[in-house]
Amino acid sequence: MWRSITSTSSQFSHLAHKHLFSSMASYISGDELAEIIRSKRPKEDYIVVDVRDDDYAGGNIVGSINMPSNTFLDSVDTLVKETKDVPMVVFHCALSQVRGPKAARIYKETRQNVLSETDSTSPTKVLVLRDGFTGFQAKFKDDAKLVEKWDKDVWASDWN
Repeated sequence: MWRSITSTSSQFSHLAHKHLFSSMASYISGDELAEIIRSKRPKEDYIVVDVRDDDYAGGNIVGSINMPSNTFLDSVDTLVKETKDVPMVVFHCALSQVRGPKAARIYKETRQNVLSETDSTSPTKVLVLRDGFTGFQAKFKDDAKLVEKWDKDVWASDWN
């Protein structure tokens, strides 16, 4: 009985945690991001921030910057200052269920504190890539304009 209650409580906590992040985040699809990458200027019109940690190996979105979630808090102020004029900042992790949305929320809150903005005065859209890099690479891994350093051995277990 106790195990059942603990398990249910843990599942509820995880779902509540996931809902909190997803309700605060605005999402962009892989197709929408691919179109932006193909038609806009990186670091001027948009920036992609990849917050994967050890799971960063195996490929990344072209032009993205890796800011691992385990050190994100140490560098978010610098990121805000360096991206204050970039109109779109897109965050992602492997699946964009926890780390990506959390980093987007922290970035947005830090931006409001550092730049004294509100959502209505910010010139920057803060977005989360739906389905994260896992979804993006599944669709675009063969497009060198969208994905670089893709390693089939890293992703082999996903294809079996």
